[in-house]
Amino acid sequence: MFPNAKASEMLAVLATIDPATQAAGAVSTGWVSVANHLGFLALVQTGVLGTSATVDAKLQQALDSSGMGAKDINGKAITQIVKATGDNKQVLVNVKPEELDTVNGFGFVRVTVTVGVAASITSAQLLGVNPRYASAD
Repeated sequence: MFPNAKASEMLAVLATIDPATQAAGAVSTGWVSVANHLGFLALVQTGVLGTSATVDAKLQQALDSSGMGAKDINGKAITQIVKATGDNKQVLVNVKPEELDTVNGFGFVRVTVTVGVAASITSAQLLGVNPRYASAD
């Protein structure tokens, strides 16, 4: 689309779940406004998973930056990662603002990663793609 643009002008790291051993349970990024980018990309990563562990991740939407009215974005969840095949994996999930319930005012997104059964190494990033008005960073 913009052959002379640098990748750093087209992508911005907006929110992260930093690499760490995550106990069983859910961890989420902060809420990010969708107003400044034409698309978003969630990158979910695993390291070594605990015995019989599972990892799920999904994108959610909300009405404001405090998470009011939070709900899942339809079709924006990963296929569950399991210990047997899930060590050291990466999964990408794309979302466009038009896939959100913007008619009802949902203009914020986040990534939630849920570990089941046993502590596991995980991380996630929410990237803004194609800024509306300026370089992404």
